[in-house]
Amino acid sequence: MKVDSNTLITTLRYGNQLKRTARTGWVQRGVANAEDVAAHSYGTAFAAMILAEALDDDLDKGRMLSMALLHDLPESLTSDIPTPSWVYLLPGSKSEVEEAAMDEIFAQTEYGRKMMDLWRELQAAQTAEAMIVHDADKIDMFLQAVIYEESTGNKQLEEFWTSRPQFNLSISQEIYEQLLEGRRSP
Repeated sequence: MKVDSNTLITTLRYGNQLKRTARTGWVQRGVANAEDVAAHSYGTAFAAMILAEALDDDLDKGRMLSMALLHDLPESLTSDIPTPSWVYLLPGSKSEVEEAAMDEIFAQTEYGRKMMDLWRELQAAQTAEAMIVHDADKIDMFLQAVIYEESTGNKQLEEFWTSRPQFNLSISQEIYEQLLEGRRSP
């Protein structure tokens, strides 16, 4: 199958937009030079790769890493909507908006169905690969919070630690507990 280079460029532009889309949760809490969504997507993919090494499962790491790279792609159109804002959205509307954004991004592509299938697999969170990516997404956020706290002394990040997240893997829970304990120790 020959893919049109103009279509590829259009898709690449959506991904590139994530380099200019700030993670608004950090910005709202006074983090100067906050990471962008692309940096977080890399962190999620890297964390997923490392978490996968802790499992004995026969995983499709290519599929897993693809899901990690796609996980926040809708934000190239929607921007990063911080978690506290979700309570003001109608139930299910965030998912509907993100799916519509993904449909727009891949509508005119020859590979759109494959990308949408990967993204929907991630949203369903039923496969081992998708569960790892969901854990990796959270692990990257908590690690980034610790790094911001250590490097800037920012005390506005405390709210990230007020509710205990649910993880799919026991190793992810262990990592979270160690990050939490480490930030409590001088």
